[in-house]
Amino acid sequence: MKLDLRKLELRDLDAIERIERESYPTPWSRSMFAGELAKPSSLSLGAFDSESGLLVGYLVISRYVDAWHVMNVAVTGPYRRRGVARALLDRLFQVTANDEHRGYTLEVRVSNEGAIKLYEALGFVSRGVRRGYYTDNREDALIMWRDPVPTDRADTG
Repeated sequence: MKLDLRKLELRDLDAIERIERESYPTPWSRSMFAGELAKPSSLSLGAFDSESGLLVGYLVISRYVDAWHVMNVAVTGPYRRRGVARALLDRLFQVTANDEHRGYTLEVRVSNEGAIKLYEALGFVSRGVRRGYYTDNREDALIMWRDPVPTDRADTG
């Protein structure tokens, strides 16, 4: 399977909503996604199946003072466990590589073992728990961080 990765646009909202509703018990609203797509401090990436052109996954992040906050990652059912989320996160790290002062953070359900394993494989480390974080069932969220990766530079000091 070949993927095309690109910035999401307003014309992608129908497909984003479909995947979001399929993926989460308390999905984001269309207006939440539209707001993130328009916000200068956010970056929204989509993974599109190269053959069909269909959106199969997405990633939404917001830039804060000390970190990029991964707000939302979702992949449609038939494409899960096929490297789509990893490809999106790898692209995120490429796009933000020059921002060596910001790390990355995210929350993930403590029961989502597959996602936790993926994040750990990509260098995220558990740094705490947000109790009762998820509104649908009051499940705790694991807070995960990945430190910034310094670029290779000669020390001129």
